[in-house]
Amino acid sequence: MKQMIQKTVADAVKKAFEKGLLPSDRMPDMEVEEPRHKVHGDFSTNIALASASLQKMPPRKIAEALASTIEAGDLIDKVEIAGPGFINFFLSHKAWHPVVDEILDQDTAYGRSHIGKNEKIQVEFVSSNPTGPLHVGHGRGAAVGDSVGNILSFAGFDVQKEYYINDSGRQIRTLGTSVRLRLLQKAGKTVDFPEDCYQGDYIKDIAGLILEKEGKAFIHKDEKEAVDGCAKFAAKIILQGIEADLTNFGVGFDQWFSEQSLYDSGRVQKAIDEFKSTGMIYEEDGALWFRTTDFGDEKNRVVVRNNGLATYFASDIAYHMEKFERGFERIIDVWGADHHGYIKRINAVVEASGRKSEQFQVILVQLVNLLRGGKPFQMSTRAGEFVTLKEIVDEVGKDAARFMFLSRSYDSGLDFDLELAKQKNSENPVYYVQYVHARITGILLKAKQENIIPDIDFKKGEHLNLLNEQEEVALLKILHTFRQNVEKSALELHPHVIFNYLMNLAAAFHGYYNRHKVITDDKDQTLARLSLVLAVKKVIRNGLTLLGVSAPERM
Repeated sequence: MKQMIQKTVADAVKKAFEKGLLPSDRMPDMEVEEPRHKVHGDFSTNIALASASLQKMPPRKIAEALASTIEAGDLIDKVEIAGPGFINFFLSHKAWHPVVDEILDQDTAYGRSHIGKNEKIQVEFVSSNPTGPLHVGHGRGAAVGDSVGNILSFAGFDVQKEYYINDSGRQIRTLGTSVRLRLLQKAGKTVDFPEDCYQGDYIKDIAGLILEKEGKAFIHKDEKEAVDGCAKFAAKIILQGIEADLTNFGVGFDQWFSEQSLYDSGRVQKAIDEFKSTGMIYEEDGALWFRTTDFGDEKNRVVVRNNGLATYFASDIAYHMEKFERGFERIIDVWGADHHGYIKRINAVVEASGRKSEQFQVILVQLVNLLRGGKPFQMSTRAGEFVTLKEIVDEVGKDAARFMFLSRSYDSGLDFDLELAKQKNSENPVYYVQYVHARITGILLKAKQENIIPDIDFKKGEHLNLLNEQEEVALLKILHTFRQNVEKSALELHPHVIFNYLMNLAAAFHGYYNRHKVITDDKDQTLARLSLVLAVKKVIRNGLTLLGVSAPERM
């Protein structure tokens, strides 16, 4: 539609020049946008303002000259001039009718874009340490990361989703120590259990599994050997649980990448040596430091401590360099909000390697507040001091959990009401949207049973010229903007744009359905309306799919 307006404007410039109304037929860079307020039409252009210096005329005069050459017709109802020279276009109902056939023809591809130009992007998300189950905060990050990947792919980017397994370092050693101590307790030993060890009951469960598998002989092993063995066994068990929970949540990864592999392959040392050769890593007080202050960080950061142990920053340097070595043109990390201070140091690494800062982006996901019936709520859990993602999904279901997690921008805190997520009424956002899909399926099935249509899915609209009710045109306009919303969501990395779009489309459908019958005594009108609601159904499904939410046929 926007292309049609752009062509109309270009033709108007040419006609105005030929009629002597403008001194030049040159086209400036101009914008065609959808006004925020309906009173300003369906589209607006700043062509007159952009042409002022070129035409050497006041913008208002240019707008008047252009408007005089644009005639109302089948597609354009009227043209108005507003303010200093904006030209507003009001389209006829007929202009919107082709949207239905476009949707029915393209089906699952409707809304797909090519703005990504196949740019190779990696989205890394969740990446929780395999030291305990995923909690509710990880759930929000998982929903965001997975949906961002889906939307980018739909917008024409070449996307790979990755989970970074933090299976090296202090936290893994603490995991091994925690399991070993619980194992000793289960074997009848009296031992202190430090507060800095992992407190959850899942540690006891893992210790029990080791005791069953290895027997009491395991407790007589050398402490370091026992801690290492417990850590390896526990991390494997926990990671299997994490993968199962994510699969149940509808999240999958193209690759699971081990932090320990960076050390085993020598990549960490290689990265350190390369940055030492450029002077970006230097030695001071027996430690190795990265000059992150050269790139805006508040202080330089330790890479290797003076005791010879590498920091997490060391492996992160190697990991992010390895990502680019794999050919990714842009890397996107999804982190919790508490990692905000870490952004500058990784950005420093990226820039120090000769790449542009915009090739590295971070999505910071804010906290989730659990509510039950509007009141703060803490679920009982065997996992320690947090609520697990599994508990949430078990109670409210995958679809409701994902939709609620995406209901607000990730850079804002989220109130997640468990009771609301389970309600089967219009107060529950996921029910509100999914019910549109299910209701339309029912309408189409009824039409088939009454022999109005041969099948509940067809590829070409009929009698679309009869779609002239105000609510029908409103639906058509919203359907038309789906691709635009996909592109906005992809460029801004904000999946809640799709959530808002689906809520608006669902509201428009509910409003239409409450005012107008789809199956009427007029067969031609019925066929037109069936075509329209089928188009709505397909777009609802496409949008829900991007968010990893199902589109049920029945509810």
